[in-house]
Amino acid sequence: MNAKPSNAYVLASWIAMAAGVLGYLVGLFRAEMLLNEKGYYLVILLFALFSSISVQKCVRDKEEFIQVTNLYYSLSWFSLIISIVLLGVGLWNADLLPSEKGFYIFGFLLSLFGAVTIQKNTRDIQKYESS
Repeated sequence: MNAKPSNAYVLASWIAMAAGVLGYLVGLFRAEMLLNEKGYYLVILLFALFSSISVQKCVRDKEEFIQVTNLYYSLSWFSLIISIVLLGVGLWNADLLPSEKGFYIFGFLLSLFGAVTIQKNTRDIQKYESS
């Protein structure tokens, strides 16, 4: 594929990422929980964002026949899955309203979608400009 993503798609990806991260962080800032709990949820978001970008990069590299070690590929998937599981466990045991738990889940998933899409767009633009 040598097509450049449209500006609208790139902008929508950034808006999705910003909406997810900002929504999650605003909810976290306003939450009535201990600081260590807020730190837990913040680190899970950051861990998941890094992991999702890493998984996307590995998948894209494999599609383009760029060598990726099986260890790194597996660790990327493992870290993404474990971050999602840790969020689920944290929310399951949290003293939050179900609507608040859902808010965190949607913010989290929107952030991951945005991060993966931004990474994809970045690679597509780079490939388009180099060809």
